[in-house]
This record gives sequence, structure tokens and C-alpha cells, in this order.
Amino acid sequence: MPTYQSSSVEAARKAVAAKLREVRLDAGLTGHELAVRCGWNKSKSSRIENARTPPSDADVRAWCAACDADGQAADIIAASRSADSMYLEWKRLQRTGLRRLQESRIPLYERTKLHRGYASHVVPGLFQTPAYASALLSVIRRFHGTPDDTAEAVDARMARARVLQEAGHRFTLLIEESVLRYQIGDAETMAGQLGHLLSVMSLPAVSVGIIPFTARSRGMWTLEGFNIFDDERVHVELLTAQVTVTAPGEVAMYVKAFSELRDLAVYGTPARAVVTAALNSLR
Repeated sequence: MPTYQSSSVEAARKAVAAKLREVRLDAGLTGHELAVRCGWNKSKSSRIENARTPPSDADVRAWCAACDADGQAADIIAASRSADSMYLEWKRLQRTGLRRLQESRIPLYERTKLHRGYASHVVPGLFQTPAYASALLSVIRRFHGTPDDTAEAVDARMARARVLQEAGHRFTLLIEESVLRYQIGDAETMAGQLGHLLSVMSLPAVSVGIIPFTARSRGMWTLEGFNIFDDERVHVELLTAQVTVTAPGEVAMYVKAFSELRDLAVYGTPARAVVTAALNSLR
């Protein structure tokens, strides 16, 4: 796994490694003796035990069998899979295409009461038009080399957006002005997207703040895009993977960053003016 400073991911992996070490010590084995019983190099045992290499399911079973602790394998495998789910590479998430990934997120959005998001590169998925989503997902599919099910993925993304109309949800989204100026698709697609954004901004459960170019002189640098779900988890989207953050202290950092970014944004009439200016520039 590429280096990413997430305490949630690190803590989960270290917990698995610590449990495996505990199993080895309870069995009275040295690292070398364990490696011999498992039929692998001693360095592999060390890498796993020091959380440098995530163990596969087979590694955990072999480890527990070598320590006469087969009964603990299932729990450790479950913990290891949970740690893996905190850092999921796009090539793994998208191996069968983009539709399933879009559909898999619907339940999370449906149960979230307060959704806060920060968009620094593209219009938030909940606000996208079919044309904009199709243009964006087509580029993502090509870049990652995934099977082409763009049309189905767009349908799933539009289905997810229906949550904007459902009672019991609140949405506060921050969008960098650059997102409004970076053209996805042709001019007609972008114009339709900006017009749709103006419509979405009028929904009663939605608050949209636009961070103007000039706000950068007042603090907080541009961050990677992220979404906060009910103060319980954060999704951070990197080029190669989605990182899920659940450690309370780390979630709190994203909440703090969101708060500071929110102070840079403009709302209401000023925000609509920024969007309208971007729309007029396409004509």
C-alpha cells in the first residue's frame, strides 16, 4: 500500500499485526521458528508482524496453524479485511466497471443525516447532470482501464442523487471556484451543469458555498476532495485509491478543515453570482 498518513489505516493494520505477534508469543515460537513452520522466509514474518506487509487470508491461516491457534484465524482475517477496506485502490473497486461502485455507495448516502463535502477538482457527484457525469466517468474509465459500463454508472449516480429530495437529510457542500471554470465535456455540457448547480442551490436541504479565487489570501490551502458523513467517517479521494477515515481524532481534523474552508466561502446571492459568471464565460 502506498504511503498515506492516515491514523485510521495505520492503527487498524498495527492491531492485526499485534494480534498475530500475540498468537506467536502464546505459542512460544520465535519469528524464525514460525517462518520455518509456514515455509516462508523469516523476513516475511517480520514484515507482517511489524505491519509493513498486510497479511493475506492464507498468511493468517498459515500463521495460526503454525501456532496451533486455528480457532483465532477467522477473527484475525475479519480484522485484516476491515483494515484493507480503509484503503481501497480504484483498480480493485472498479475491476468490473463503474456501476457497482456507484450503487454500493447509495446505502451510505441514504442513512447519512448530515453530509458535508469539499470539492476542489470536479462538481460533487450529488450535483452532477447526466451529461457531465458521463463525460467525467468516461475519462475515469479510460484512465483506469476499466470495463465500459459508463451509461449504467451514470444511471446509478443519478439514482444516488435522489437523496437530495428526501426528508431527514442536510447537505453542506463547498466548491472551489476553479471547479466552475474547469470544463468537463463540451461547452454545452458544462453550461448545463452550471445551470443545474444554480437550481440545486435553491433546494431547502442544501447549502452551497463557493470559495472564490480571492479567498486564498485569507488562509487554508486547497485540499484533496473529501466527504464527511455524520461525524463518523470521511472519504478522501486520491488518484489511486479511496481512503476511509474513521478514527475520531482524524475525523475531527477534517471537520476542522471543513469549518475553516467554510469561512472562506460566499453564499446566497454572491455564490450564485460566481456560478453565473462562470456560466456566462461559456457563451
